Amino acid sequence: MPPTNLPISRIFPANSTRRQFLKNSAATISGLAVSSCGWRLADVQSAPAVKGSADQLFIYTWAGYTDDALLDRFAEKTGIRVVADVFSSNEEMLARVQAGGARAYSIIYPSDYMVVQMTELGLLSPLDHSSLGGLDRLRKQFQNPVYDPGNRYSVPLSWGTTGLIYNTEQLKEAPEDWDYLWQHKQELARRMTLASDVREVMGAALRMLGYSLNSTNQEQVKQAYEKLVELKPAIASFTTDAWRPQMLTGDLKVAMCYSSDANEVISDNDKLKYVVPKSGSSLWTDTLVIPKGAPNPEAAYKWINFMLQPDVAASLVERLSFSTPSEDAFSLLPPEVRENDILFPSEAVLKKCEGVAPVGKFMEVYDRYWTQLTSG
Repeated sequence: MPPTNLPISRIFPANSTRRQFLKNSAATISGLAVSSCGWRLADVQSAPAVKGSADQLFIYTWAGYTDDALLDRFAEKTGIRVVADVFSSNEEMLARVQAGGARAYSIIYPSDYMVVQMTELGLLSPLDHSSLGGLDRLRKQFQNPVYDPGNRYSVPLSWGTTGLIYNTEQLKEAPEDWDYLWQHKQELARRMTLASDVREVMGAALRMLGYSLNSTNQEQVKQAYEKLVELKPAIASFTTDAWRPQMLTGDLKVAMCYSSDANEVISDNDKLKYVVPKSGSSLWTDTLVIPKGAPNPEAAYKWINFMLQPDVAASLVERLSFSTPSEDAFSLLPPEVRENDILFPSEAVLKKCEGVAPVGKFMEVYDRYWTQLTSG
């Protein structure tokens, strides 16, 4: 579908979540970009599975991770026009890549655990570090991440936590941990939501029980499932995006969400606050990779280097509300952003978090319990 200039600020919330594109968007557009003056359709379209020209770069990204200012600045600097397509989940992205999408895109934005899976499947090209600048200026934990030691296949772009956003005026006491939801389920009945994500939701229950978010112990995962079954009657819905307007209008008291989304919503209502549960939660990272068979790898390296520029990375933090792994970009941010503990939590908080890791065939166990939990 060709781009159009029709505004859609009344159709979609003021920034789609990083992991969940609105379901009905697929029927109306093939992609979105965020403008600094609000939502509108941008130069985003489906990329054909053919070799592209040298002055075009096809990327496959999360909704809300590009805007016109970013695309225009890259085009002015390099003469390369970026055509972006968006996906709503890592699994959707993987399916398309496996179906031939690797020949369509030169840059893809997988999350940490998906980098592992794509590497194991042989879908990614090893990065030529001599063609990249700025990797040595990343925070230490991002220079040698567990999901991709030595950044052999990926470059971290953004990161954040998963936690709870809540209405301070509607709750008698502030939540500090996941068990708050169970202890106050009567008060919260049909006024709370959990994410529409099996690993995040099951992981939260596992952490509350004192287990790893990535447990492959069948008894532990069963216990987490049983706790969630106990909570289900009080849950309004499993959603990764619809909580936003409901939280702003006061229809919800608490919602499980990603830190980047919480930061945006709180900027519109100072009665809302965000907390990372003290028993621990997930720490996510979204990355840039070059797939095997990329139609324009030279432009792909230019894009990665562009995104690693401190001023570019810093501007994205302020415009698109996600955390940067770049030390130099962090230093360019105004004090109020650097001190924002939603975007940049303390080391004490981060130590309690862990990344979502692939669990191999054990994923069938998670999926089975998830289907039972969310059906009916």
